[in-house]
Amino acid sequence: MALILLTTLGATNGATLEKLRFHNEETDTTRITSLLIECREANLPTPEARVAWLGKKFLGTPYVAHTLEGETEMITINLDELDCTTFVETVLALAYTVGEDRTSWRDFAHNLERMRYRGGHANGYASRLHYISDWIVDNSHRGNIEEASASIPGSDHIIKTIDFMTRHRDLYPALADSAEYERIKNVEIGYRSHRYPYVKWTKLNNKATLGALREGDAVALTTSTKDLDVSHLGILVKVDGKFHLMHASSVKKKVIIDPLPIYDYFKKSRSLTGLRIVRLAN
Repeated sequence: MALILLTTLGATNGATLEKLRFHNEETDTTRITSLLIECREANLPTPEARVAWLGKKFLGTPYVAHTLEGETEMITINLDELDCTTFVETVLALAYTVGEDRTSWRDFAHNLERMRYRGGHANGYASRLHYISDWIVDNSHRGNIEEASASIPGSDHIIKTIDFMTRHRDLYPALADSAEYERIKNVEIGYRSHRYPYVKWTKLNNKATLGALREGDAVALTTSTKDLDVSHLGILVKVDGKFHLMHASSVKKKVIIDPLPIYDYFKKSRSLTGLRIVRLAN
């Protein structure tokens, strides 16, 4: 795994990054630049179209969990190994960069940091936006994304206390550090009895609900698991006119378009309750 230290990412965005970690610096930077240029030249009409187009470029990429973890929190770029979160984050940051009419890997790295970390700046493990509710609130506030869930016909709200990480401290090696544990606990205080919108999965065979969704919507799959808001992420794409989930699958061990339409995908799961829909703001 290659590690480079940067003082700036260039005058185009003014971003300052202390540490940036690549899985493979040469191939990652070359591929990022190529994807950005190719996507821009495709002249896609909407942010969602860019997200769907870019997401398909990662089909077949191996599923590997925990690629962001290490002794020190660094801004990690790994296009060769993805989990459900890094897949969606990578695609959104690429699509956002194209929306800015930029084609440099440095601009992508800047936008990845802006989306992955609280306030857009990496400052230790607890600065990473681990909970999707927290990620949505923070990125919406800064104008990176818009949550469309409440505007979808048939949407509803959930009230839930989100504190899974500190209740299951043993699952997160970084929380062995008491300072990081307290920082995460302080984040969770803001999500006691948190109210958030979602579209219940049973509505995903409703014509009005489906008509409001868009190919290229980033979706967070809500869960009935205690203390947790979301258990999986993906991107909606259409196959033969029906919405399917494009995601990094821990079962298939790669990025796939699920063979089941989205309604049937949910129907076979006991723990998934619905969707939150996120769209890029540019």
